[in-house]
Amino acid sequence: MKLPAIVHKFSSPKNFYTMSGKMLPWFAWGFGLTLIFGLYYGFFVAPTDYQQGESYRIMFVHVPAAWMSMFIYMVMAVSGAVGLIWRIKTADLMASASAPIGAAFTFIALVTGSLWGKPMWGTYWVWDARLTSELILLFLYLGFIALQASIEDPRNAARAGAILAIVGVVNIPIIHYSVEWWSTLHQGATVTKFDKPSIHIDMLIPLLVMAVSFKLYYATSVLMRGRAEILLREQNSRWVKEIVANEGAAVGGAK
Repeated sequence: MKLPAIVHKFSSPKNFYTMSGKMLPWFAWGFGLTLIFGLYYGFFVAPTDYQQGESYRIMFVHVPAAWMSMFIYMVMAVSGAVGLIWRIKTADLMASASAPIGAAFTFIALVTGSLWGKPMWGTYWVWDARLTSELILLFLYLGFIALQASIEDPRNAARAGAILAIVGVVNIPIIHYSVEWWSTLHQGATVTKFDKPSIHIDMLIPLLVMAVSFKLYYATSVLMRGRAEILLREQNSRWVKEIVANEGAAVGGAK
């Protein structure tokens, strides 16, 4: 089975470093602009919910963060599988670089969900199916990070992490379908019900914009972390030494 051409281009650490450097400014600017628009529209333009009042506005952070927690884990699992099967270094690197970002989004989803739950349910936490499975996802992220940190050899660490990530994928559909499979306090789907929308368009727009913003933030962060890790791992290679020398010369010339 052959990989797409774009994957082969990114499989080279040098190509990844060069191409990601060109993409970073676009992702960063896109993140900044969409974040400003999404937060302003969500907190100041979107109408007040007739049931939840102003407290519902936390969903403009909570829901995209929850989506990202699952999305990033799937990226980790796919990257880990690619690294295991085709032994592509940058795939292993993407999985490792994604883990802390995914853990942060999962933590944000849990915290904002608790803040929303207090006025809605009268408590910050219940052992609800959706909340519990999301908490398990956070433990999977932390377990992945701890496992890789405990293994000195990068290749063995990547293999162990990939196996854990792939096995942990079983939790993703549990999170997604938990409100349908079990009796749960958590609110059901609203955005994906396109046949009978249950969210006002003025609420849907900032929610989707924030989802795009968080994805752009992830792209920016993971590429920055990946580039830094590549320089560390490939520090003895000729192309890295040339980059360091050129950047040093540029800094010296600016002075």
